[in-house]
Amino acid sequence: QVQLVESGGGLVQAGGSLRLSCAASGRTLSSYVMGWFRQVSGKEREFVAIINSSGGITSYADSVQGRFTISRDNAKNTVYLQMNSLSPDDTAVYYCAAGLQYGTRREVYDYWGQGTQVTVSS
Repeated sequence: QVQLVESGGGLVQAGGSLRLSCAASGRTLSSYVMGWFRQVSGKEREFVAIINSSGGITSYADSVQGRFTISRDNAKNTVYLQMNSLSPDDTAVYYCAAGLQYGTRREVYDYWGQGTQVTVSS
């Protein structure tokens, strides 16, 4: 079992930055693909970013490409999402997830965190 805990969310003004962290316990993350997703109330959870187990391959949703950066520190069992140039459209609950397959669909992930709220004011 892998337990994931997100942190770093909060309230920020448009144009600002936040860095989310996802800390794992129970098992090392070094074997897992890690993803970040977000969800607005009443809408489906959507893919944001993904990073492979070694950290050498990443991919992003078009809506965040060039503004968000996913990274990982396997020695710290932690994954990060650096979010820059935030806009009100980025307001959502952000979730990290761990899985063994490289993919952007929610179904390929086996473990999920509880989420952290990000609110961007205009």
